[in-house]
Amino acid sequence: MAIRRMDHTGFVVEDLAAAVAFFVELGMELEGETTVEGEWADQLIGLDGVKADIAFLRTPDGHGRVEVSTFQHPVATGAAPWAPVNTPGIPRLTFAIDDVDDVVARLRGHGGELVGEVARYQDYCRYAYVRGPAGVIIGLVEELN
Repeated sequence: MAIRRMDHTGFVVEDLAAAVAFFVELGMELEGETTVEGEWADQLIGLDGVKADIAFLRTPDGHGRVEVSTFQHPVATGAAPWAPVNTPGIPRLTFAIDDVDDVVARLRGHGGELVGEVARYQDYCRYAYVRGPAGVIIGLVEELN
């Protein structure tokens, strides 16, 4: 077997502290923060002079992890992808939650913006997309059973 498990998903943000606060408000737990730099980081990322601050957050069940990072060096040459949901390559993370209305309201206090509306899919779930840090779309699924 080639894959043992999915370890984590990650993305770059402009404001690391704000991104951490957003995901903590969502219900994730901060696992740790560090700074990475040096030859190995340059080799991995394919850039010279890398220095990045990173934070890992985990879901309460311990099975899902998100890495958010911000680069001190080199300076980014592009902007965050604030494209519509149907744009190929746009990042999207989806979480199962208890109460979609409550979570949407709390995330608004951390810059979260509802993309469309909270929608109900038959008797299965209520689902919403919230635009989070650096334009990442966060799917929120409230199961109805």
